[in-house]
Parts: sequence; structure tokens; C-alpha cells
Amino acid sequence: MTDPATRVAPTRAPLLRRAAPALLGYAAVRALGLGVLAVWSAARGKNAFTLLTARWDSLWYTRVAELGYGYEVRLPNGDVHSNLAFFPLLPWLERLLHAVAPLSYAGAGFVVSLVASLAAAAGIFAVADRVYGPRAGVCSVLLWAVLPVGIVQSMAYSESLFTALAAWSLYAVLTGRWVGAGTLAALAGLTRPVGAAVVAAVWVAGALSFRRQRDTSVPSRQERDTSVPSRQERDTSVPSRRERDAVVSFGRERGTRHAPGAHDGEHAPALGPGAPVTPYAPGRRRALGMLLAPLGAAGYVLWVGHRTGKGPLGYLDVQAGWRNGFDGGYAFARFVADKFTSVPSALAGLGLIAGVALLIWLYVTGVRARQPVELLVYTGVVLALALCASSYFGSKPRLLMPAFPLLLPLARALARPRTSRSALLTAGLAVAAAVYGAFWLNGTGPP
Repeated sequence: MTDPATRVAPTRAPLLRRAAPALLGYAAVRALGLGVLAVWSAARGKNAFTLLTARWDSLWYTRVAELGYGYEVRLPNGDVHSNLAFFPLLPWLERLLHAVAPLSYAGAGFVVSLVASLAAAAGIFAVADRVYGPRAGVCSVLLWAVLPVGIVQSMAYSESLFTALAAWSLYAVLTGRWVGAGTLAALAGLTRPVGAAVVAAVWVAGALSFRRQRDTSVPSRQERDTSVPSRQERDTSVPSRRERDAVVSFGRERGTRHAPGAHDGEHAPALGPGAPVTPYAPGRRRALGMLLAPLGAAGYVLWVGHRTGKGPLGYLDVQAGWRNGFDGGYAFARFVADKFTSVPSALAGLGLIAGVALLIWLYVTGVRARQPVELLVYTGVVLALALCASSYFGSKPRLLMPAFPLLLPLARALARPRTSRSALLTAGLAVAAAVYGAFWLNGTGPP
């Protein structure tokens, strides 16, 4: 039998080539959803393109793109809806695309969302493939596509753009590309308030990486005095770099977990007794990535505070005008409790409780499966901000959409059966999501 240490693993296909089945499946699901929406809307005398690009938040984004900030609506109850509540990256892209292509601002927003949704699908695949392999990667993308509110991924909203930036930032952290991770986190922070979740993931992962590097590279005095091998021992016990890389590559092809810190660009710890610790990625690049991560969100929040004249907390006042805030889940709990005033609404209340319980169970399952800490931190913050905010309750399903790591346990389960069975189940979910999306947008729709 060939020694694993000397076996050369076959070269893996490039990431985008591995992601091709997932992207094709994602495009098919989105095309189905748009087709059903077009037919449903026509039957009701409505325009599907208008539903996707010129209602609710999409109108606010296009107004920012066209006229800039400063527009607000004062309601009879005293609330002030200011467009300063909407982060600037999506309007910037809409304005740019409008300037270089014959598209309206609404059309530009639609194109940005379509492209961003494909980028998000590719990023989700990259993360899931990195952690659990390509089959789980494909299933993760398809599960994200068939979410009941998946039609939002094709709207001129910022969910798809944010998810793309978040997923690729997390992938950059997983592969040790710290400057890229920080840059993408900064862009995510210019997209939505929940960009704080990406920043938190980069910071926690970076801090733990510094700690692991310190713990593995600074031996105690006793260890330095008693465990320094002789030159002959070093020559016979320390495998070559080629041999170490072969072991890491072989382990990755077999689907084994990476050694701590063994991201791309951060070699796995050397093997063999007395082996020296292989260095991590340069600490200055890791620190630079951590410094870049919060610049987007912090920059916009501080600019809003300066513009409103209310200092660093000015953005919170803007959100308060929309009745948005963080109350630890009290308002949401009251909303659920109010459902139990009659039998029909009690069923909705039970459904909400079951949905929250499912989210918590999926998160706990990820913790027990020892998902990478960056994924757990990111998902936890997204969950907390979505469930514990006092925002409009009908928007919570789409606010949870960027929490794609919650789908990883389901994706692993879906990847185990035969392909035909998984495909049949996914097709059924895709049809259900397409019908629900068309019904939803032709009714109350997202706020």
C-alpha cells in the first residue's frame, strides 16, 4: 500500500468549474420562480418587473441612486422615514450601471441583483465545499435558492448583494486571505446594517488565529531546554515540505478536516516528532484585514451622524424613525403572544414558534458539528439581529436569508441519498417556492 505521506493527490478542478452544477441548478430555480411570477402577475393584471423593481425598499434604493440622500417622508403619527436608513453600496452600483448602460435605475437594480445572486450562490458553494465537500456545496446552493422567500434574491433589494459579499468574505477567512476578507467585509458593511456580522466573524477568527499562532510558536522554557532535537533527529523526523503538502492534499481529497490553521496560505503544522511549527500567514496581513473589516459600516454610520448633526448615534435615530431598534426580542415575543387570541391566529403563532425553534436547532446542530468559528459567529449575529430587532415582523424571513450557514446541516443530509431522490425533493421545493413567491409578491410582499 502506498504511504499517504508520499502519495500525490490528484489535482482538484478549479473552484468555478466545481461550482458549475450548483450555479446551473440555481439559475434553473430562479428562472422557474420568475416564470411563475410573470404568469401569475399577468393573470392579475400586474407587471412582474414592477413588482421586482419598483415597490417597497427598491423604490427607496432607486431614489437614492437618482437623487442622492436627503429625502424623507413624515407620517401623520410623527414617524419620519428617511432614506438615510438605506446603506449606499446598492444605489452606487445602480447609478454606475445606469451611467454606462441603457438601463433605468430600476432596471440597473434588477441586473445588479441578478448578478449578485449568482455571485452569492458561488460563494455559498465555495464555503460549503471547503467545509463539507462539493455535494454538500451543491445542495447548500439549491436549498438557498428554494427558500420560501427566495424570490427576493431576484428583486432590486440588497439581500443578494450582501449575501455574496458575506459568503466570499467568509471563504477568504477560511482560506487565509485576510486582506481580501477584510475588504469584502468593509463592502458588506456598506450594504446593510447586518454587515456587523461579517465584521464580527473576521475579528473573532483573526483573534483566534493570532492566539493559535502564539500558542504553537512560543514553547515554554522547559520545552526549549529539553526537547530541541539533534541535527540527525531533525533530518530523519521532519518530512519535507513536499511530503507535508501531499499529506494535506490527500486529507482534503479524502474529505477530512483540516488541521487548525491549515487554510490556503497557512500550511498545516509539520508532522513527526520534534518537528518545528510551520508559520501561519504573516501577522501584518491578518491585522490589516481586521482593520479594514469595519471601515464600511463605521464610515457610513459616522457620516450619517455628521449629516444629521446627532453625532455617532445619529444613525440609530434614523432607524428609530422607521420603528426599528434592538430590544432583545421583546417586541417579537409580544407579536407572537398576540397571535394566541383566537384559534385561527393561534395556528400562525404555533408556526412562528416552530420556525424559531427550527432556526435554533439548526444553529445548535452546526455548533455540535464543529463548524468553523467564523461561520458560527456570523450566523449567530445574523440570527440575533433578525430575531431580536423590533422591526416590521413581516420582513424577518428575508432578513434571515443571508444566514446561509444554517442550511449546511440540511445540505449534508440532502447530499447523502441517491442523486435522483435528492433531485426530486429539490424540484418539489423549487415548485413550491416559485408558487409561494408569486403569491407573496402579488399580495402583501416584503416591506
